[in-house]
Amino acid sequence: MDKQYLPDIEEIISHRYDNGADYWSTADKKLLKGAPFTTLESTLYLLELGMPCDEQILKDTATLIFSTWKEDGRFKTSPSGGIYPCHTALALQTLCYLGYADDDRIRKVFQYFLDTQQEDGGWKCNKYSYGRGPETRYSTPVTTLIVLNAFRYSDIAISEQCINRAVEFLLMHWTIRKPISPCHYGMGSLFMQVEYPFRGYNLFYYVYVLSFYRYARQDERFLEALRELEAKTVDGMIRVERVVPKLARLSFCKKGQISTLATKRYKEILNNMEKK
Repeated sequence: MDKQYLPDIEEIISHRYDNGADYWSTADKKLLKGAPFTTLESTLYLLELGMPCDEQILKDTATLIFSTWKEDGRFKTSPSGGIYPCHTALALQTLCYLGYADDDRIRKVFQYFLDTQQEDGGWKCNKYSYGRGPETRYSTPVTTLIVLNAFRYSDIAISEQCINRAVEFLLMHWTIRKPISPCHYGMGSLFMQVEYPFRGYNLFYYVYVLSFYRYARQDERFLEALRELEAKTVDGMIRVERVVPKLARLSFCKKGQISTLATKRYKEILNNMEKK
């Protein structure tokens, strides 16, 4: 781990008991409580800062996340309420980053998503907080983005058609721009701001994930989004435009400043563009 980020790591770890139990969780295993210092998010911050997956705190956190896994492939990230695809997607993403993509339980999660892909190519959370207007017929963009981010770690047989349909759904949203899905995710002024670390649905995260897929790299809609991101760089580096206030004390994602680690992710995008 880079010593310059040790204060950031210490700050994140200092919040591990905030929700009443260890590993940023509650006693009843709510893995998404206390944002931005939740179990699923804090783990990703530590990995982003260079903490190895085999550090005991990350191994124990993985055990906690797996304890919420269900036999049907979903994760129950809260003891009460429904089990939503977005929550399962977030747990899947975190465990893939932790190196568990080939675990038998994770393979079942991948299969769950393959079995529940919607007609428009995405994945949908059926929680109608904004009513049931015509825009809610669409899948949920951010859930689809997270699932695609996880799929790139999978070695199971995923058809190219399945992947391309999901990518096409997200590219279609670049054209629609308006809020869609029951959760009303759109592409307005907040979406166009560079947010880091990757948490919400925004231009940087969108381009980053799609850059791993050839179908997107060859599409003019993606190339337009990439040009929008490129226009925001400073001498080829990423300047953070938006960060959740509670992460403002962390040096690796200071608002208004160049981020070395964000730039590292940007260079991954550029490297992906060199692929056929």
